[in-house]
Amino acid sequence: MKKALLVVFSMIAVLAMVATGCGKKEELVMATNAAFPPYEFYEGGNIVGIDAELAAKIADELNMKLTIVDTEFGSIVAGVQTGKYDIGMAGMSITEARLKEVNFSKEYATAKQVIIVKDGSKVVDCDWLYDHVGDFKVGVQQDTTGHIYCTDDFGEDNVLAYKTGNDAVQALIANKVDCVIIDNEPAKKYVESNAGLKILDAEYVEESYAIAIAKGNTELLDKVNKALDKFINDGTVDKIVKKYIHD
Repeated sequence: MKKALLVVFSMIAVLAMVATGCGKKEELVMATNAAFPPYEFYEGGNIVGIDAELAAKIADELNMKLTIVDTEFGSIVAGVQTGKYDIGMAGMSITEARLKEVNFSKEYATAKQVIIVKDGSKVVDCDWLYDHVGDFKVGVQQDTTGHIYCTDDFGEDNVLAYKTGNDAVQALIANKVDCVIIDNEPAKKYVESNAGLKILDAEYVEESYAIAIAKGNTELLDKVNKALDKFINDGTVDKIVKKYIHD
């Protein structure tokens, strides 16, 4: 009898262990740079924003637990490439250089780069910049497409790269640069938070955002694209965007 009970209890213990293991979700680690409102930023001690919410929806769809890691923007692609992170979401555009290192999901948002200046600035539009190369300094966030485009267009000597977009804006306020080129949505947030700044009417360039995934991880890429298809088609992405961006 005791032997029978021991067998029963052993089976119950094994079943409990199996059930516990099955209930544990696999982790989806997302790398971001949480200084890019409204796509990723801190609210209290939590990282929130368009990318954070969309990533949470994708993780739920994949039956995974989302973990967000805040890191320098320039380290995200390398971290995804080496497997340190599963995905990279940070208002990230697809470029030829990045495609050599990682794959990208389908695009889920469009954006435009704009020019922030101080009231009364000598910089009046994009044409002025092209016509006066050497007469100004432009601030950008390091390793972003804005950094790449500005360096190509105006020369490395005329571009000052900062760790965050906010650092670039503070450099503008301190007269260390003559303008800042950055994505439109964070630009609006920076201008709202700092008196005496404005966004010029003409956009600098238009681009789209996607999710970075390691080249060897085609299974995850397929799953993410399938989730994005669902959320784009059922209006989830649009709903998240409209929560943070009010035209």
